[in-house]
Amino acid sequence: MEQRVTFNSDGETLVGTLFRPDGATGPLPTVVAGGGWCYVKEIVLPHVARIVEEQGVQFLGFDYRGFGESSGDRRQHIDPWEQISDYKNALSYVENRDDVNSEKLGAFGISYSGGHVLVLAATDPRVKSVVGVVPVVEGYDNMRRAHGEINFAKLEDFILDDRRERAKGNAGNFLPMSSPTPSTQLSTWPFPNIGEVFHRLKESGEAERHIHESTVESTELLLNYSVFPYLSRILDTKVMLIVAEGDNITMWDREIAAFNAVASPHKRLELLPAVSHMSLYSDRADTNVAAAAAANWFAQAFEPVASNLKDA
Repeated sequence: MEQRVTFNSDGETLVGTLFRPDGATGPLPTVVAGGGWCYVKEIVLPHVARIVEEQGVQFLGFDYRGFGESSGDRRQHIDPWEQISDYKNALSYVENRDDVNSEKLGAFGISYSGGHVLVLAATDPRVKSVVGVVPVVEGYDNMRRAHGEINFAKLEDFILDDRRERAKGNAGNFLPMSSPTPSTQLSTWPFPNIGEVFHRLKESGEAERHIHESTVESTELLLNYSVFPYLSRILDTKVMLIVAEGDNITMWDREIAAFNAVASPHKRLELLPAVSHMSLYSDRADTNVAAAAAANWFAQAFEPVASNLKDA
């Protein structure tokens, strides 16, 4: 069963889809989920939700403020700390629902939000279990390696020029999420296949609200983003990281380093061979592998869950 829901987040109205297992009765463990860079809730999250709910776990995928159906005057602006606040407000919303077991709450994230859920695990005691898929863990190093020294210097100059214009009271500019010609056109994520995959998702009707750009300030904020200061604070939360072997978009070696820095002994690293960052979006079989791993992790974290299903 799918239900459109709305909830307040710092004065904005966020829109989400709540996925509840058919035949379920009573309060269930519930996972909240936002997307990655320039995502809307229709990208990947419903496919994950439908596999997670097979384990008797509810799943709420939502649009961040400024994206998709959610409100927000500043559209396509990505502030990671505002997005983390949106996650926390999603938790506040679900914990007050009668159909939610507020003692069994979790969070799922992919790409940028894969890092967000690690911060949540460190800072919100309501979160008992998280799954981060191909997470962004360190913005500056990620951008420097992705762009290369020459183009990274150009990116830094572009960001600085935008800040100067904003200081004069002018509106900030936008930067493509990706570019088909990264050597001649700056973008945040200089990988042509990103645009190919996201444009196909949009054209297919799966993600009609996706817009392939964000404010330049969003990229500036990404350069200051790191989950590493929070990892030693994750002491008892159950953490799974799902990493694509050879992922050069969000740097699989740094993702593994982040996993190793998580203090909690209740953790698992799932390394997916022959899977790329973008095939998790473009190849449903790869999506399903990651979703099944997440579903099993949440089911183990929230045992027992099946007793609330009528056919159990």
